[in-house]
Amino acid sequence: MQVVILCGGSGTRLWPVSRTLYPKQFCQLFGDESLFQKTISRNINHADSFKVVINQEQYFLGLDQTEQIHAKKPCQFILEPVGRNTAPAIAIAALAADPEEILLIVPSDHLIEKQSDYEKAIKQAVELAHADNLVTFGIKPHYAETGYGYIEASGFDVKSFKEKPDAQTAESYLKAGNFFWNSGMFCFKAGAFLSELKKHTPDIYADSLKAFNAAKKEAEVIRVRMEDMKAIRSESIDYAVMEKSTLVKVVPADIGWSDLGSFDALYDALPKDNSGNTISENVIHIGSKNNLIIGNKRLISTIDVEDLMIVDTTDAIVIAKKGSTQKVKELVAEVKKLNVEMTNVHTTAHRPWGTYTILEENPGYKVKQITVRPGAKLSLQYHHHRSEHWIVVSGIATITIDDRVFELKQNESTYIPKEAKHRLFNNHTENLVLIEAQVGTYLGEDDIVRLQDDYKRN
Repeated sequence: MQVVILCGGSGTRLWPVSRTLYPKQFCQLFGDESLFQKTISRNINHADSFKVVINQEQYFLGLDQTEQIHAKKPCQFILEPVGRNTAPAIAIAALAADPEEILLIVPSDHLIEKQSDYEKAIKQAVELAHADNLVTFGIKPHYAETGYGYIEASGFDVKSFKEKPDAQTAESYLKAGNFFWNSGMFCFKAGAFLSELKKHTPDIYADSLKAFNAAKKEAEVIRVRMEDMKAIRSESIDYAVMEKSTLVKVVPADIGWSDLGSFDALYDALPKDNSGNTISENVIHIGSKNNLIIGNKRLISTIDVEDLMIVDTTDAIVIAKKGSTQKVKELVAEVKKLNVEMTNVHTTAHRPWGTYTILEENPGYKVKQITVRPGAKLSLQYHHHRSEHWIVVSGIATITIDDRVFELKQNESTYIPKEAKHRLFNNHTENLVLIEAQVGTYLGEDDIVRLQDDYKRN
């Protein structure tokens, strides 16, 4: 069985913790593992291999986190230049598999706390999938949730799919006892799914097949072309196949599941103290209860407050009443009007070669701390609008500026004029850390003209 991890979400409902280029599936919200890493870990025992369908901008982030947990199972990344929802993502993954192979489709950003019950549900689903059924997982509801779609079931048979209900309808579903939350997890043979997709949504099948055939394929990476991905109609697997097929079965599951789709859901999942406050470092509560606190490095103190959400990151603070956190999506739309970069990246951004952290930024200049991993190399590049100063803090830098190649050690520096072709290489076994001071009329990340790049970026 191959486990297909859908990793394309942007997680804007958890902003400012989650950003477009560092979404919630890569955030360490529960201990030392990200949600993406937890997804790999809980599926490692029943996976012969993995496929990760991921935005091409997040590929190296996903690759790094996979390597960090030493999964030791084959893993192929399918890179989407643009998202087209779950039906095309799953179709391309299925086209990359043997038609008789069982695929377990799982999102990368869900939390599942009952591992043994999860594995029992997987076993039931695999048995049904071997009989050419398309299997979905229905989560036993514990309260009348209006934010999820529902599945009406009779045993393993699906009677109907229901859209997100109003409160009264959700209560009736809960009382009926045969309605389940739609989890977004699936299990089927690759060929069985493709056959049903071709039957019920032939345009998505045809365009996905065209995109797959034209993609650049390597053992560990499939790169889909932008023009081919854009040509596919955006559609969910539910609308494209599951709600139309007569081959659908459902496995009822009580597995401690949450999609962590809001800060309210995150509050429910995090450990709490005796007063109902989430447990965090550098937090002091006096007379406060039932608060969600997510901090960065600063001390956060509350006095006599209740039912608040306080999220503090390096560059943004959000304070809201619990129960109102669905409005974070509206907040993100407003933030984009002020500063679109704040919705895309944190002050610390991850790159294939390491990270950079913006220390200070004002009109005309920007200061960064750059960390380059051992053996990693930035692209050969130049800038139209800025010059740069590099000062080595630790490690040894191998630097190219036009025709010169030289090394800099701790406390040594160099100047890179505007339009000069330059490159940075860490040819040693320890991290290279340097301070970069940019000066110019425009300091955006898109003022990079790459001439050579080991990571095949544009």
